[in-house]
Amino acid sequence: MENIVEAAFYPKRKGIRIKDYDYNQNGAYFVTVCAEKMRCLFGKVEPDIVGANCVRPVMSNIGKIIESEIHIMSNTYDDVFVDKYVIMPNHVHMIIMLEIGISGRTQFAPTISRMIKQFKGSVTKKLDRPIWQKSFYDHVIRNEKDYLRIWEYIEYNPLRWVDDECYNANTAIHK
Repeated sequence: MENIVEAAFYPKRKGIRIKDYDYNQNGAYFVTVCAEKMRCLFGKVEPDIVGANCVRPVMSNIGKIIESEIHIMSNTYDDVFVDKYVIMPNHVHMIIMLEIGISGRTQFAPTISRMIKQFKGSVTKKLDRPIWQKSFYDHVIRNEKDYLRIWEYIEYNPLRWVDDECYNANTAIHK
């Protein structure tokens, strides 16, 4: 009875994956992973050149661990590489490419979900504490125009930080 009562008070989490889409297939995927409660744990965005309209992300120690794990992800799997990424103060954007060879996918080949789970788990283990929001956001990149739009979005994301929907000035850190 207690589980029925609890279920009535908690909304059912909406599925964010494309129904019937095979996330094992070759292609490009735009993935966003966020910090729990959108806390700015990964660093900050600051002017790159004083007086100029240039900014750059400056990573905290947590941000540096995240960057290291992104490189490890690219080197762990033969058929996977992170093509573009940016580590923002409270979220990470990545374009992940799956390029499975002619021999096909083995039962141990990575899926986007498996890679993100391992990535988040490895960062959590190195920090000895959880820092991630549940799940992640993804977008299947369908063509070259979509790829270029997302690549530019990632490239220029630091310039738009204060206008970003993830911007949270109240939880910013300065490490």
